[in-house]
Amino acid sequence: MISREQEAFGVYVHWPFCLSKCPYCDFNSHVRHAPVDEERFVRAFTREIETTAARTPGRQVSSIFLGGGTPSLMAPQTVGAVLDAIGKHWSVAPDVEVTLEANPTSVEATRFRGYRTAGVNRVSLGVQALDDSSLKALGRLHSAREALDAVAIARTAFDRYSFDLIYARPDQTPAMWTDELKLAISEAAEHLSLYQLTIEEGTPFFGLHAAGKLKTPDEAMARALYDVTQEVCAAHGLPAYEISNHARLGAECKHNLVYWRGEEYAGIGPGAHGRLDIDGFRHATATEKRPEAWLMRVEANGHGVVTDDLLNSEERADEFLLMGLRLAEGIDPKRYAALSGRALDPNRIKVLREEGAITVDADGRLRVTQSGFPVLDAVVADLAA
Repeated sequence: MISREQEAFGVYVHWPFCLSKCPYCDFNSHVRHAPVDEERFVRAFTREIETTAARTPGRQVSSIFLGGGTPSLMAPQTVGAVLDAIGKHWSVAPDVEVTLEANPTSVEATRFRGYRTAGVNRVSLGVQALDDSSLKALGRLHSAREALDAVAIARTAFDRYSFDLIYARPDQTPAMWTDELKLAISEAAEHLSLYQLTIEEGTPFFGLHAAGKLKTPDEAMARALYDVTQEVCAAHGLPAYEISNHARLGAECKHNLVYWRGEEYAGIGPGAHGRLDIDGFRHATATEKRPEAWLMRVEANGHGVVTDDLLNSEERADEFLLMGLRLAEGIDPKRYAALSGRALDPNRIKVLREEGAITVDADGRLRVTQSGFPVLDAVVADLAA
């Protein structure tokens, strides 16, 4: 049994369609050459929201995230209808954060004011690189100039905006990344998401990499690029608050903090995941990934959920550890003990402290150090053992 200690409650809505599939992407995204029936999807989103809200009464939504796929392919009125449905079936906090992921193409940027009118108050742009050759290699459909123009439009349309960049790209050097990062920070205002390129199984990049046709930086170079990321961002007032996310104080993404702090969120749409507290137990939910199959499930059953697992105390605690240690703020070991029924091993903590991988504050709060973050998975595995 668990109690609902946290008041934050997020709603994630997944729009699964893209104009094209990027060669590095293993997300649940799909290309459709015929027009998508947005009205039918709105009806299904509304129905799944209604069904999920009935399972989680009395929640106040603190954040909404429209992710994908490419949500900026939706018409603004589609976004507005989804937000209206959330507001109808849950109460919504006056300071709710409503983020929409967008591609920085000129066509999609023209919709920004429409999204603002619909209720979006924060946009996250998938820029990925600020030079044209890298964008082409990453399969992106925009140019660097077009991306910066979209950022400028976002700046006028929204009080809050962020964009993503991928680093540790083929042939990238620390000097090149430093220059690109400084340009990004000059445009970013308050928040950047900076991800190392990873080669995911099942993607075109995986096949190219296996065949020796795509060479990524070796471990030493990847570490040097990571160190540059931390140093440049911190020096310019955007320190890492999470292993891949940098923000000015107070500009952190509220919705993503819901995930990393182990709080409660609903997953709506094809392939969306959720963590819901029902009758004192934590449920891990997932919906049907295939968009058309999800539609049919929702139309037949009121929801597209295909997985609804109860997490036991150990699973809940391990997830809290895995997510919480990604944050610069770290975790309270007392909460881990409350979830798992056992304290973290003081001997393991002692060894990790001596190795410089973690620190423990005077109040007992446990944090991963800058040198510990590149080996975070090993740190988590050691503590959880």
